[in-house]
Amino acid sequence: MTYTEAVSYIHSIAWTGSRPGLERITDLMARLGNPERELTVIHIAGTNGKGSFCAMLESILRHAGYSTGLFTSPYVEDFRERFCVNGEMISEEELAEIVEYIKPYAEAMADFPTEFEFVTAIGFECFRRRGCEVVILETGMGGRLDSTNIVPCPAMCMITGISFDHMEFLGDTIEKIAAEKAGIIKPGRPILFGGRPPAALPVIRGRAEELGSPFYLTDHSKMSNVEYALDGTTFDFGDMKGLRIPLLSFYQPHNAANVLEAVEIFRNCTDFVISEQAVRDGLANVQWKGRFERLSVAPPVYFDGGHNVQGVESTVASIRHYFGEGGVNLIFGVMGEKEYAQMIELASGVTQQAFCVAPPNPRAMNPQILADEFAGHGVRAVVCSNVADAMTQAKMAHQKNGAPIFALGSLYMYGDVKGAI
Repeated sequence: MTYTEAVSYIHSIAWTGSRPGLERITDLMARLGNPERELTVIHIAGTNGKGSFCAMLESILRHAGYSTGLFTSPYVEDFRERFCVNGEMISEEELAEIVEYIKPYAEAMADFPTEFEFVTAIGFECFRRRGCEVVILETGMGGRLDSTNIVPCPAMCMITGISFDHMEFLGDTIEKIAAEKAGIIKPGRPILFGGRPPAALPVIRGRAEELGSPFYLTDHSKMSNVEYALDGTTFDFGDMKGLRIPLLSFYQPHNAANVLEAVEIFRNCTDFVISEQAVRDGLANVQWKGRFERLSVAPPVYFDGGHNVQGVESTVASIRHYFGEGGVNLIFGVMGEKEYAQMIELASGVTQQAFCVAPPNPRAMNPQILADEFAGHGVRAVVCSNVADAMTQAKMAHQKNGAPIFALGSLYMYGDVKGAI
């Protein structure tokens, strides 16, 4: 099986659809010999901030000298981004080999696994084969019924924060969504919560108490002297002074605080040795695509995969800080199930002109609807045939008004935005 054949097989119709539940992944893992039980896992759930948290934590553990596995979703440019070992994507040959190995086990099941369940199995098998000393495992959606929740006894769990997303599966209140995310908590294992919003706190704390799991809440008051610049962010956290991350945006210090608290908890509940220098080096060298990322200097182009209201709110605050009230030339596209009206209401305050597109996905929102919504907020909006067309028009607008170009919304646009630059 070639790499192309492997990816096509994963995306084939036999595995499509989202069907929450642990029955299929439990069956598949048993057939594979339960590789997930051989791994030291840090399990992460949350609506926003999971990916950045995972990237920072993995970088710290790698700089501490440990062999790391990183499982994240969705991928941004390359399917193999989902499976990283020691900071590098696995090879095309390795992915193809693992898919070919799992394929007969999956096809022997009476109830075929979904695509994400198959992908989860690839991750566990890959990390077992590579002998990863610690695996940073990001949930796909929710927590309780997410296929990553097959891990019986993680070293610790993290819930970054709760917001409204995937409500058709997770519920229509913060409390209901928090209960689904809290499903990753395991008896007796430490759980850290990032603290936002306050309505989620009693739900998560209550679940931890039910299971006898040590509960920790990130102390964001330890974060001080935060300075934002377009080449990175510096800050102090407790006794650690002058920490730096190359990641931009107002929300990244919040994510970094969660990571620093998690490192301390992980130190205390395992035999892992993580020095302060490893923390500093790991943060300073972290890389993470698509989160307020500068893609070009001339013309100035930025991208942020803020795909829900909370994400857009944070991004808008960052745009105001970096670029002032002059705003940006905004390329905007989201999926049809998103709360686009609220997102556009927030974004309109920093938008000189909007270029509305349909991200390359069948679930994309009609860009005419987006343009009409922007117009309702007094923002001139243009419907573009694709991302390349939007970039061409945004560059012309930049030449006239001098405002930077900012692509906001679905991560599905990322590759096209980079290509259009």
